[in-house]
Amino acid sequence: MGLDVPLPERPLPEAPLLEVDGVTLQYKTPHHLITATYRVDFSVLPGDRFVLLGPSGCGKSTLLKAVGGYMAPTEGEIRLKGRPVTGPGPDRMMVFQEFDQLLPWKTVKQNVVFALEASGRLSGREAEARAMHYIDKVNLTKFCDSYPHMLSGGMKQRVAIARGMAMEPDILLMDEPFAALDALTRRRMQDELLTLWEETRFTVLFVTHSIPEAIKIGSRILLLSPHPGEVKAELNSAGSSEEAMRLESRIQQMLFAEEIREAENV
Repeated sequence: MGLDVPLPERPLPEAPLLEVDGVTLQYKTPHHLITATYRVDFSVLPGDRFVLLGPSGCGKSTLLKAVGGYMAPTEGEIRLKGRPVTGPGPDRMMVFQEFDQLLPWKTVKQNVVFALEASGRLSGREAEARAMHYIDKVNLTKFCDSYPHMLSGGMKQRVAIARGMAMEPDILLMDEPFAALDALTRRRMQDELLTLWEETRFTVLFVTHSIPEAIKIGSRILLLSPHPGEVKAELNSAGSSEEAMRLESRIQQMLFAEEIREAENV
């Protein structure tokens, strides 16, 4: 008789942190009912850098707002840790592209402390200690007593990121956070975000319409078609510069084919 050799144990697949299940989003204008997304499916794992990529008008920012709990799906469901999202909460923090998201009468440190205290997470010295920890993470320690009007656009976005991360949410939602920055600052902010991710491995859901930015930031990319946004493809990140170039070409071809299809249907 042969010996029974036990098979090696396979690691169990990691449970999704965020699940978007068949989500259709609609909103009303004075004269029309607009369908922003149609039956979108995807899941985000802990530690993912998940990017929603698509042209303007594909519903990616609307989808991010729904994940944030600011609007309810017309169809489908959004779940965080297996529980339906029914409204905003400190487990999901949003970073917008606008620079006016900081309180102008408060310093950098006060802006971060205020968010912690207003949410009921921390107060007093504990809030100040956590605020300074994340302010240091974004390399703004020497500007902690500066007011927003004294900061550059990139520095303001760093404060917004520090404020969001100080809440230690389950997932950080970023809506084209670098779109309003000049090209050099934008590239530097992308590098700094990746460095910060390497240090903390936070989970991020990132929206952009820039293909190079999506490839640089994302560990996974969900490509949405326009008008309304439907899932076109889910793509893994590129490892080398050559792979990145091939991935960019592939995405451009898919988007171009979609534009031709739309033009033929007009």
